Amino acid sequence: MTKYNKNNLVVFFDFDNTVTTIDVIDDMLERFSKDDEWKALEGRWQRKEIGSRECLKGQIEGVRIEKERFDRYLSTIKIDPYFKRLLRLFKSRGIQVLIVSDNFDYMLKNILKRNNISDIKVYCNKVDFSEDKFNPSFPFANKRCGDCANCKKTHLLSRKRGRVRIAYIGDGRSDVCASR
Repeated sequence: MTKYNKNNLVVFFDFDNTVTTIDVIDDMLERFSKDDEWKALEGRWQRKEIGSRECLKGQIEGVRIEKERFDRYLSTIKIDPYFKRLLRLFKSRGIQVLIVSDNFDYMLKNILKRNNISDIKVYCNKVDFSEDKFNPSFPFANKRCGDCANCKKTHLLSRKRGRVRIAYIGDGRSDVCASR
């Protein structure tokens, strides 16, 4: 059996419904959207009429919740009970682990911190609060593609040097490009 180490294996995880036990974005849209417009955007995205950046921008801008109440909500989000075990295993073998997600930094960092997970690099979209609204931004969008809000494939390829092997773990539509 080949022994992998940090010099030749990098493992990337999606976040929603992979690290977490639920799709956080979908759950918060159900709970906190001011109307059902997010469903129309989701339908257009599923039919490939719009990319995830346009979809997420419209959906997140439609959420209305005060920061304190939102923080309480985030404290209820659970991670997969085996994720920490995997992290320990990978760390013991010197394997680098990263998270790539279409979710947003405020949510991911909050959930990881509350679940005592630190020291893991996260590539995701950004969001700022303005009273009870979110202001999203997409620093990792690939302008040439237009389909992804956060180009996961770009993050994977940025680690692929020499004999480095990449493992990607994710099962949603936003994971298809990276998985290929």
